[in-house]
Amino acid sequence: MARSQEARLPVLKTYKMYVGGQFPRTESGRSYLVRSADGDALANACRGSRKDIRDAVRIARAASGGWAGRTAMNRGQVLYRVAELMEGRFDQFTGEVAIAEGLEYRAAREVVGRAIDRWVWYAGWTDKIAQVLGSSNPVGAPYFNFTIPEPTGVVGVVAPEHSSLLGLVSRLAPVLAGGNVAVVLASETRPLPSITLAEVLATSDVPAGVVNIITGHRAELVPPLAAHVDVDAIDGWGIPDDLRKAAEEAAADSVKRVARRPRGVTDARFDWLDDGAAERPEWVAAFLEMKTVWHPIGL
Repeated sequence: MARSQEARLPVLKTYKMYVGGQFPRTESGRSYLVRSADGDALANACRGSRKDIRDAVRIARAASGGWAGRTAMNRGQVLYRVAELMEGRFDQFTGEVAIAEGLEYRAAREVVGRAIDRWVWYAGWTDKIAQVLGSSNPVGAPYFNFTIPEPTGVVGVVAPEHSSLLGLVSRLAPVLAGGNVAVVLASETRPLPSITLAEVLATSDVPAGVVNIITGHRAELVPPLAAHVDVDAIDGWGIPDDLRKAAEEAAADSVKRVARRPRGVTDARFDWLDDGAAERPEWVAAFLEMKTVWHPIGL
């Protein structure tokens, strides 16, 4: 006798993390239930651990030199290719954003379109930021003195919690445009668009290890990311208020650079669709170090 389809329980997919260009399971073997904005069960996501953070940082550090050593023009080409691939998954991203954030289809399409456009915008800054920030400095001696920006290194990105795709792109793209590599903590409650972005990155020209995306509970993952001595900087936009002080103190122990939300700005109420607020070359500059070089005249 055939079983009634109404009595069948759906098998929810368990989404893996993205580390080193591959999709591993968490070493802890744990997962957690991901729900839609309406509370419906959507899927399971890996519940990352401290060791997953350590592994991702180690892999990011190994990839750092190669990515920073590419020409700015080549990095721009690679990042533009990511936007091309996102365009090919427009409908998939739209559906995931709509379900995750409780948006109507038309509103979700605008969010996805803006995310792709923002990726292109930051890709365009890769070979321009040096001209904006760099300088030739006057000196009272027979020398040239130049100031040039260089990548900070490994950046821990705590993605915005309430903007699962557009907010993530807005914080990740400037980090990569400056030549840095990233270990990303995805939105805890809305991780699925970030995993689809990981699938795009895996099939793009972005080298393995340049972007690593960990899913899980922020209370468990933010402290080890902030305290890791091989992480050079933290983008703390998505750090919950109850973890912020401890995370910044942990980052200070190893003299990390920390970028945080402006005073009075909340993650939940920030308008990521506002290009004037969310497309800023200062967000590229936040993770660049200024290097000054002296060179004798005539040599």
